[in-house]
Amino acid sequence: MLDLFGKAILDFQTNNAPSAIITETTISETDEMDVAYLFRSFNEMPKIEKKALQLARGKVLDVGCGAGSHSLYLQEKGLEVTAIDISPSAIKACELRGVKNAKVQNVLDLENDKFDTILLLMNGTGIFGTLAETSKYLQKLKSLLSPNGQILIDSSDIIYMFDEDENGSKWVPTDSYYGELIFTISYKNKTEKPFPWLYLDYNTLKNAAHDAGLQIELVQEGEHFDYLARLY
Repeated sequence: MLDLFGKAILDFQTNNAPSAIITETTISETDEMDVAYLFRSFNEMPKIEKKALQLARGKVLDVGCGAGSHSLYLQEKGLEVTAIDISPSAIKACELRGVKNAKVQNVLDLENDKFDTILLLMNGTGIFGTLAETSKYLQKLKSLLSPNGQILIDSSDIIYMFDEDENGSKWVPTDSYYGELIFTISYKNKTEKPFPWLYLDYNTLKNAAHDAGLQIELVQEGEHFDYLARLY
């Protein structure tokens, strides 16, 4: 892993000539992402993220914390937050920003700890990679919950990105779930090895949650086919 996403975050944090992250997926053209967006304040966050942060309580695990904006907000509210990401550069940036407990960690390898709130935001289902891997991740997250703990996760139903035929049916792949994408990230003329990234519609997440022995509720829907769910 070249850790380009993390490098972009660290470049922004240290004023090291940051530039845009270029993303491309199997169903979309190249797009530019302004790294500054990852450093947004609470007031600049979408309403789904705000809602998740308002619902967070107790001991918190921020999975895939990125630049640490969610962790910082909760820390300032007095919560005990552990921020994890697989990107060493992103974690370095989190530490420079003042996140007290940030570590390079894959959530699947986390052991012997329990949390009251587990946050997976900015398409939190993305790290599952594929629908087939979802159950493994949900079981892991469930094992990290304290008795009355909650998982707050967001995603989007990307069915809107597919074309319709004359009957109004969508042209979606027949050999895989339509929310399974392959992402490619480029930054400063380098390109990361493509990786799977999963968008889950709410009903599919609900079925997976029930299979994992978790209750689920739809907390809020966003402006653009996105939603926040609470699993417990």
